[in-house]
Amino acid sequence: MGDNQNLLAEQRRALILEELRERGGVRVNELTRRLMVSDMTIRRDLDVLARRGTLEKVHGGAVPLADASTHEPGFEAKSSLEQSAKEDIARAAAVLAKPGAAIALSGGTTTYALAQQLTEVPDLTVVTNSVRVADVFHAAQRRTSGGSRAGTGAATVVLTGGVRTPSDSLVGPVADTAIRALHFDVLFLGVHGISPEAGLSTPNLAEAETNRHLVGSARRVVVVADHTKWGTVGLSSFASLEQVDTLVTDGGLPHETRERIREHIRELVVAGGRGLGPASKQAASDG
Repeated sequence: MGDNQNLLAEQRRALILEELRERGGVRVNELTRRLMVSDMTIRRDLDVLARRGTLEKVHGGAVPLADASTHEPGFEAKSSLEQSAKEDIARAAAVLAKPGAAIALSGGTTTYALAQQLTEVPDLTVVTNSVRVADVFHAAQRRTSGGSRAGTGAATVVLTGGVRTPSDSLVGPVADTAIRALHFDVLFLGVHGISPEAGLSTPNLAEAETNRHLVGSARRVVVVADHTKWGTVGLSSFASLEQVDTLVTDGGLPHETRERIREHIRELVVAGGRGLGPASKQAASDG
């Protein structure tokens, strides 16, 4: 019996490593569903694999062996993580974009999901450094107008130049120069990590600088981030939590963490649940 259990454990760990190679990252909650074992079992497997030097544990999961603060999974790897949470966040954040507004969307899989919701908002001017986000709006225009924008209320899309990252964002001096000359009503910002100590952070130094310019050019900063981003710290910080006007996240964020967020961020919106107003207004309940 013991030998069989050990064999099953090794088979499970092999599947975890295969998933890691294919997707560039794994999450504990997704592995529990796929392998039909407990959260504790998966965490024990990750501990074993980490001791063997075959992966590196990070908050909520694992990445290929590398410095976790500098590891940056590709777009396809990240897009498969927390999909339902990202869709909930996108729907909740989309109501913050008013018709005719000038908005900016950073790179990332959550802003990509948000872009798909924003194609229904008329007459937006959209500035983005994300190739994927720009493609969403262009595809929507082709579907609705056959390539012609006249009278359709479709978005005007401005794609910055720059050097492409693994996340399909355009960063660097070219992107920074373009962004500095612009002013947005609202910035929708995806992040690699968010924490009280490090603020907003990313593993890519050039992307941190470009995000810094995005934040500086926005009248309102809305961060869209699922609960697994909380407590994650990338190599480079680019904004403090106090620079964030609104955080839109999902219901997986623990209630005690929501209380900590209220100390730093004006407004917390929990997608799929109840929006929580400014920290100074304590009447709202997490319910």
